[in-house]
Amino acid sequence: MAKILIPLAPGFEEIEAVTNIDVLRRAGLDVLTAGIGSNKIEGDHGIKVETDTEISKVEAADLLAVVLPGGMPGAANLRDSDQLLKIIKEVYEEDKLCAAVCAGPIVLEAAGILKGKNATSYPGFDEEMPSCNYREERVVIDGNIITSRGPGVAMEFALTIVEYLLDAEKRSDLEEAMLVKK
Repeated sequence: MAKILIPLAPGFEEIEAVTNIDVLRRAGLDVLTAGIGSNKIEGDHGIKVETDTEISKVEAADLLAVVLPGGMPGAANLRDSDQLLKIIKEVYEEDKLCAAVCAGPIVLEAAGILKGKNATSYPGFDEEMPSCNYREERVVIDGNIITSRGPGVAMEFALTIVEYLLDAEKRSDLEEAMLVKK
């Protein structure tokens, strides 16, 4: 099974990273976490995570999707990884999913894949995404790109990825099992 890459860099937003890892794994998807510069990464709020591997060992051909958490300076550290930008470009060119939440969409901008696309981010990062058609919806889907606003939307973002990669029924089953539905 192809993997979903969730890269982590120092200063990542813990809620966004862990929510996506957890929900996607609950959906039965194969999630691969990869650290930028190390496989031991500390988030913006002091939570330390040991990743499955380092980004230097990841091959784009093995991936089904790339999902980027935000947080600062986490997103800036992701953006500054040439290896990650190369992977994102290759995944995008293969018409596979590229998704980012919070400040994470600045990484998609740096990879050159947001030009003319509808996208969103945490408020204020729109200035770092000049090539896109900026939106303020909670989750924005444009082709094989999904973007979202921030930590409070992490669950909705993750469930949208599940629906995109699998189907609405799987999303609904997870919403029910995790008591997301009202």
